[in-house]
Formats: sequence, structure tokens, C-alpha cells
Amino acid sequence: MKILVVGSGGREHALCWSIAASPLCDKLLCAPGNAGIAAEAECVPINADDVPALVDFARDEGIDFVVVGPEGPLCAGLVDRLDEIGIKAFGPSAAAAQLEGSKGFMKDLCAKYNIPTAAYGRFSDAEAAKAYIREQGAPIVVKADGLAAGKGVTVAQSVDEALAAVDDALLGGRFGAAGAEVVIEEFMAGEEVSVFAICDGSHVLMLDSAQDHKAVFDGDKGPNTGGMGAYSPAPIMDDALAEAALKTIIEPTVAAMQAEGCAYKGVLYAGLMVMDSGPKLLEYNVRFGDPECQVLLTRLMSDVLPALIASADGVLDSFDLRWYDEAALTVVMASEGYPGDYEKGTEIKGIDTAMDADDAVTVFHAGTGRDEIGKLLATGGRVLNVTARGVSVKEAQTRAYAAIDRIDWPKGFCRRDIGWRAVAREEQ
Repeated sequence: MKILVVGSGGREHALCWSIAASPLCDKLLCAPGNAGIAAEAECVPINADDVPALVDFARDEGIDFVVVGPEGPLCAGLVDRLDEIGIKAFGPSAAAAQLEGSKGFMKDLCAKYNIPTAAYGRFSDAEAAKAYIREQGAPIVVKADGLAAGKGVTVAQSVDEALAAVDDALLGGRFGAAGAEVVIEEFMAGEEVSVFAICDGSHVLMLDSAQDHKAVFDGDKGPNTGGMGAYSPAPIMDDALAEAALKTIIEPTVAAMQAEGCAYKGVLYAGLMVMDSGPKLLEYNVRFGDPECQVLLTRLMSDVLPALIASADGVLDSFDLRWYDEAALTVVMASEGYPGDYEKGTEIKGIDTAMDADDAVTVFHAGTGRDEIGKLLATGGRVLNVTARGVSVKEAQTRAYAAIDRIDWPKGFCRRDIGWRAVAREEQ
């Protein structure tokens, strides 16, 4: 088969790395890809959000199957456009992608079908939103309704902070069209965990769990990011919690989407808050998490490609996946200044040295390119995902940081405490 992966980040590198190993894959292409992906696939200079160009390319190139990595082209209807010309793709339709594309849509669906989540209100009027905040008090959560590149959520510790977030979104236009409406939610205290399922419209194939670290600095300090590291499995996700998540959240959502006439196909990523009363849904994403995808695929023993195809074909009920017992942990190396302003074009050395020193280490590229003489350069905020396996999260953590210490990138930084919750549990 001729496979096209859409995207340019660490998630897409992990997908290409995994798909390239499948005996079903005869040729692998990635649009636009990055310097690391170029070792696994032929990179095509088409932006992931350029839906018309991607459709034309897939048709002209005779692509058999498309795997869509990021949420932008999914919400823009890439899968729909490919379906119209008879090309199969992994990912939801634009209608189904509203689960991530509109937080209001997701919350209304949960309310209608009794899926446990935080209490909420939807507002396009700033004064009405502020009145709701004053009534509810703080802490409280303010979210831009649409896609805001992971930066549209404010966990406000005071009423004034929440009011300012409303002003930013509704009056200041900070998030553009994505912030034309806000969702204001009850603050939920607990421990977050990420749960993933591959869906085919009616059937659900659960994947293993993961936990990520959103804050930029050690100790979960500083602003939230797209993710500074992750590990799998999450020790908190025992069999009872996994069953509760499946029966009270994932399966009811898939059934609800089918009932609403927008059957969900693709990967469903549920961010859950673990409460004393059981799990509650924080939000849905309609694609693999980044960097959770990197640790999940590192642990996956089975060939991932047949499962992705089965999702598109609606035959997941006959599938199962096998996992390595080992843990996996990834640390994101980012450009200095991220998630604020950062310098682009800084040179990175030593990646091959880091991987050669330990065969349990894989470095996925998230924001890299090469100059005219082949030097590896940082081109984004999140740049490398240094990923390691181990018999425990502690061992994987030790290996990942040893690899990082072998990478020569003075303009990069990382958190030094990725996996701290799991390590603390292991040491009890």
C-alpha cells in the first residue's frame, strides 16, 4: 500500500516510524514532515492545513490510505474530501471532529446523553459570561470554544483572573474566531489521565493509558504548553478505572455520535479527571495526543496499520492489540523561551550519539529541519521527543535523561521531572 501521513510533529514522526515497519506499507509519504520523518518517509512540501492541495496530491499520487495526524485538517474536512474521491483515511469527518473543534458542542453532547463532565455555561456575550463567573466564584475554568493550539484554556484561581480571560477571548480577540464563544466550567480537583480508543463508528478498541505534563517547568509550574513529556502506562489507570472510563464515557460518546448522525471514526482521546466519585471528562481530542502518541506507539507490540485501516472500514470488532509490558517515557526538548517567543534556526548535534548509546532510546523529531549543508536545526517550540523504554517508569526516565545529556543543543531546555507521579508510586 501507498500510505500518506499528514502532519509535521513528533506525533507524526512516531506514526511514520510505526507505519514504516508494517509489511502492508510499500511506500510511505508525509506532508510536510520534518528532518526526522525524512528517515522514515518521503517528505512532501504541502502544509498540513492545505486541504485542497492534500486532496489533489493524494489523488494524483495514487495514495491508498491517508493517516491524518493533527486536528486542524480534520476539523476542516480533509477526511470528507478524501472520501468524496474514494480514498480511505484514518480520522473523523468534520462533523465528528466537532468533539474537539467546538468545546460547546462536546459539552452539550455530554449533557444530552448524561456523560459525566464538569458543570458549564456557554457564552458569546462578555457581560453574561462575567455574571456567570461572579455567581460561581473561583477557581473556575475559562475555555475558548474553538481550536486555539492548546493555549485557549485558563484555570483561573481568582474571579478577576477569570474575568480577564473572558475579556481576552471575547473582547480582545486573542484567539480569533476560536474565541468568539467561551465555555466556562466548574473547576475539578483530582489527577488527570489520558485515555485513547480507536473507533470505527460503532465499535471501540481501547488503547493503553498515558499521562502527560502540560506545565512548562519542573513541579508543574509555569504556563501550560502543548505537552512537555509523557509516560505510559499510567499507574493510576487500574482495571476498574479503565472499565469505568469505557462504560461511562467512551462507549456512551461513540453511541451518542452515531445517534446524532455523525458516527465517530478515528482515534478518540479523552482527557479525564479522576475523582473520588469516578472519572469525569475534561475534554476530547480527535487525534492522538502529542507527546502521548510517542510513548503509546513505543509500547505497541502489534502492527498499528491494520487497526487504522479497520477503523476506516468499520470492522474493528475483530481486532485486538498487544502491548509490551515495559513502560515508556518521553521528554520534550524545547527551544529556550517556549511557550513564549523563542529563537529559530539553532543547531542541534548528538542525536545519533544519544540513540547509539542505548538501543532502548528513540528520538522523535517535532520541530526540525536541515539547512543547505545538512545541519540539523530547530524550527519550532517543541523540537525533540527523547523517548525511552524500561522495566519501570523510573528506568525509562533514567534512560531518557541520560540520552538528553548526550545531545548537544545549548539553546534547548527540558523539564527534569517527567514521570514524577509514577516514580513516586513505584517507590512507595
